[in-house]
Amino acid sequence: MRGLFIALFTLIVSVAEAGTVRIKDLVEFDGVRGNDLVGYGLVVGLNGTGDGIRNAPFTEEIMSNLLERLGVNVTGEQFRPKNVAAVLVTANLPPFARTGSRIDVTVSAIGDAKSLLGGTLIMTPLNAADGNIYAVAQGTIIAGGASASGEAGSVTTGVPTAGVIPAGANVEREVEFALASLTTLRLALRTPDFTTAARIENAINQSFGRPVAQMLDSGTVQLDIKATGQRSPAHAISKLENIPVEPERRARVVIDQRSGTIVMGEDVRISRVAVSQGNLTLRVSETPLAVQPNPFSQGQNVVVPRTNAAIEEQPGIGLAEVSPGTSLSEVVAGLNALGVSPRDMIDILKSIKAAGALHAEFIVQ
Repeated sequence: MRGLFIALFTLIVSVAEAGTVRIKDLVEFDGVRGNDLVGYGLVVGLNGTGDGIRNAPFTEEIMSNLLERLGVNVTGEQFRPKNVAAVLVTANLPPFARTGSRIDVTVSAIGDAKSLLGGTLIMTPLNAADGNIYAVAQGTIIAGGASASGEAGSVTTGVPTAGVIPAGANVEREVEFALASLTTLRLALRTPDFTTAARIENAINQSFGRPVAQMLDSGTVQLDIKATGQRSPAHAISKLENIPVEPERRARVVIDQRSGTIVMGEDVRISRVAVSQGNLTLRVSETPLAVQPNPFSQGQNVVVPRTNAAIEEQPGIGLAEVSPGTSLSEVVAGLNALGVSPRDMIDILKSIKAAGALHAEFIVQ
């Protein structure tokens, strides 16, 4: 039962051998990337859950400017709508997006609006880092939460002040990138490693039957497109991105203290070390005693405090020795056999790392 309890409440993932992975899942192609877009706009049609104009005066200003452009003069008027909210609109322009294609956008309130449910985003230009407009967003918002309120209370689930508009932006301008004119292409590894980069170089050269790839450093492999004999860089990429490669990885231990999760790689090794672990439990209990006065004495009831304090040392792990070169599976099996809890296991691993006996990158989240 103890082993079952640990299996239910302790997630220890032993990362098995990764095997072969496609090159497209290991690298990014130089120049083939998306671009972030951002814009400032208005959401209308809210059911009284918009911005308070006194707390968000910029909402009134942009609404007045919008109405002025539409031919409605509101200068000097007391304009106090409650169904309008100022929002920031963000999107990612994917690589090779063409004029007229649609992309998803995310809408987030920046004022004190309570909810964007049922709102409609008014035409909002989306700018890139260079200041140019690349897309225009508009549409009905799908919010990811709900809220309800009454005179004496309110309840909110999710985040009703943020939502998405699927295919809510129309691409108006393309990002210029002449892929067809490239003579060389660089492959950037998502996780730089010399061994993995060398294996990618060898796999590409073997696939094309000639030396067309060269490793520049741990994170870059350069491809000579002309030497591949393909009609275009796009054809060369489509052929090499599905080549299988076995990536190399570092020995790593990742610990999440909040959830008690421990993730350790298969290559983690522990040198000779002795481990001893025990627990101290402090218990304090209050059992107050009520003392009543004698009959007809006109006295008062008195509560006399009674405190019981005790310290107990629970049986823990005795002095255990770990042989040099012990693998992860052996350590985990031994700790589970001893009935170690997730929190205690995290403390043990920290102590082993501090002693210099854990040969792996130690990451605590």
